[in-house]
Amino acid sequence: MIVSGTNSRQNQAISDEIHIAMKREEGELPVSVEGFTNGEWVLMDYGDMLVHIFLDKTRAYYDLERLWRGAKSVEVPSPEPRPHS
Repeated sequence: MIVSGTNSRQNQAISDEIHIAMKREEGELPVSVEGFTNGEWVLMDYGDMLVHIFLDKTRAYYDLERLWRGAKSVEVPSPEPRPHS
């Protein structure tokens, strides 16, 4: 999964939310997380799934989409809002 945030703080928040959702909904914890402190490129390794969270300039520089251009692109729908407890 490749996503972008507008700043390092937002990338950290995206990473936090993915971590919470994966733990709550799938019972999964990442094998490792790299780059969280800097927030420019956060890599979350879930074994069978990698999550890359980039700043736009970093995403353009590394251009992972070019490296994986033969892979199937899958749009992920936005989740339904959760009711407040």
